Formats: sequence, structure tokens, C-alpha cells
Amino acid sequence: MQGGSSADGGPLALYIHWPFCLAKCPYCDFNSHVRERIPSDRFIAALRKELAHEAARLDRRSLTSIFFGGGTPSLMPPEGVAALIEDARALFDADPNIEITLEANPTSVEAARLQGFRDAGVNRVSLGVQSLRDDALKMLGREHSAGQAVRALEMARTIFPRVTFDLIYARPGQSREDWRAELAQALDLVADHVSLYQLTIEDGTKFEGLFRQGKLVLPDEDLAAALYDDTTEVAAGHGLSAYEVSNYAVPGAESRHNLAYWRYGDYLGIGAGAHGRLTLDGQLLATRRHRAPEIWAEKVEQTGSGETSADPLDRLDRSREMLLMGLRLAEGVSSAAFEARTGCVFADALDDNVLQLCLEEGYLRQLTGGGLVATPSGRVRLEAILPRLVL
Repeated sequence: MQGGSSADGGPLALYIHWPFCLAKCPYCDFNSHVRERIPSDRFIAALRKELAHEAARLDRRSLTSIFFGGGTPSLMPPEGVAALIEDARALFDADPNIEITLEANPTSVEAARLQGFRDAGVNRVSLGVQSLRDDALKMLGREHSAGQAVRALEMARTIFPRVTFDLIYARPGQSREDWRAELAQALDLVADHVSLYQLTIEDGTKFEGLFRQGKLVLPDEDLAAALYDDTTEVAAGHGLSAYEVSNYAVPGAESRHNLAYWRYGDYLGIGAGAHGRLTLDGQLLATRRHRAPEIWAEKVEQTGSGETSADPLDRLDRSREMLLMGLRLAEGVSSAAFEARTGCVFADALDDNVLQLCLEEGYLRQLTGGGLVATPSGRVRLEAILPRLVL
């Protein structure tokens, strides 16, 4: 595998957070906010100012990807997206093949803006489809219909060289047969990359309250595992393999930006609530911005940065984070990359008893040359395995 970045930070990924949405989805725990009126000009200006502030302390790092996330970044004016891309290219040493992704919702209004984002420099779009069933979309609190989702996917294919989309499965009452049919329909529309997430209950969401009251019932563990197996099988039938637990791609279409996270490279996060991992003066820092959009903007306007913390990560912190991220990847974590990034001996970061049990049960496999990779059966159990395995 490709390891994390080198001691001086190495290549850099840039995440730009747009915190506004038209509505708050009942399953979402992201830092997203609904406003009657979105002050786009103010927030674009603040993002540009914060980007310039951060670039000044990072020198001209090599920039391999830009990701506009949210919230709903397709609510941004395309000219604002263009300005941020132009700034990033001017402030950093942009890779000639830089990947620039923007998340978008497939409502008719936003789909009509896709060409504007392509003209701005976006070369990869990620559509929040979530389902191709109208009843499921209503349950998930989505603003679009299945028909709008299909039209947006078809339109995106004609505009962008790379298209991906999200689907949520293991929904209440969902059968294996219906999920297989829905996924096959989606992959017939766009078949180079897809993110497929099992519905989970997140703290502080509307779904959490319904779940606690017994008004929202998820598939049991056996059905959820079967749905995961179905997902892998249907995706494989369209030429996509799981390069990460929830992400599937044909070879070469993997998300470069997300791989930077999972391979534990450096990434700069700007915007309200954005997180980052940055190497500065030989230290790896965990950075965080103020979550409240208006307070973040005010801090940027006053000081150039909405950062609230930049905490050095010690060797154990780095070890834990790299393993928690890297074992989600089909390529696993090599001991050489691990030790170069964390400064720790690979074996010292693991509970030996848990490791041996996982190897015996076939959940993990040792890599030639050192390191670990999760097997297919282990990857569906990572949420349970990792807290026990990683010291």
C-alpha cells in the first residue's frame, strides 16, 4: 500500500466545508445547519481568507485533491467554487491530475447547476442519492424523488469525467431482493464508483429518538450481514470491488481524497467545524474549527482563522488513528508505512491476545513483509474488532 505522508508532511489533501442545507436529514450527525437565507458572499469570502491564512504556514505543499463537503456544497454559487479552486491552485503546488470533488443533491434546481460547477473546475461529482425508492427517500427525509435522482445521475455522466453517488441500505423493512434490484439499477446508471452505507443510528439525530422509542426498527445482525454480502456480490457483477468497507470502485476510480484519510496522510480542513491532520514543525497536529457557522465566520474575519484547537498527537495517538483508518482498506496497513508515520513498532500498537484470536478466526491476515489486512469476514466486524485490537 501507499503509506502516510513523510516527516515533512508530504502531499496534502484539502477539505472545504459548506455547512448549510435545505433541510436536516433525520439520520445525519454532520455539522450542517438550515438557514432561511444563506449569506453565500460572506462565507465564500471567509473560506478564501482562511485558506490563504493556512497556506501561509504550510508553504507550497503539493496538493493532490480538493473536496467540497457539507452540508450541501451544491448550494454554493459556482463562481464561489471557482474562486476557491483558483486560490488553492495559486497557493499550493497543485498536482497536474488533481482530483476536485463536489458533493451535490439531486434536486432539479441543483442538477441544473452541475455545468456551472464543471466550468468552475470540479472534475468529480458525488451525488447524495441515498435511495432509488420514493418511499425510502421520504423515510430518510430527502428533498428529491427517485426520478430526480435518476435524471441527475444521467446528467452528471454527460458533464463530469468522474461520477460517484451514495446509497443507504439496511433500511427498516428492506428485503434482500429489493436491495439487490435497487443497487443493480443504480450501478447500471453509473458504474465506476459508489459509496454504500448501512443505516446506523447516530447520537443526537431524529432517528436516535425514534429508535429509542421503538418506532424505528433496523434489520437484525444476520440480515444486515446478508445485505452486506449482497452488496459486495452485486457490485462485483458490475466490476466494482470494495477498496474500503463502504466504498466500491473499478480499478483506478478510487477516491484519491478519501484514500488520503484512510492512508493517514496530511489533510487541511477549512470551514465551520472542519477537522484536519497537519504536519507542522515535525509534529502531527489534530486541528478543529468552530462548529457554529456565524461564529466561525466572525473569527475568520477578525483573525484569519476559525481554528479552535491544534493539538499535537503523540505516538500512541498516531498509532491508534492510523490503524483505525487503515484497517478499513482492502490493502490493509503495512508495518513499514505505519512505523514511518507513527514512530511506533507495529506489534507494540496491538493487543496480542486479540490479534491472535482474530488471525485464528480468519478476521485478519498478516501481510507479506509485515502489517495486517482485514479479510472480507473481518471487515464486516471491524466496528467490534478495532476497539479491542488497537491499544
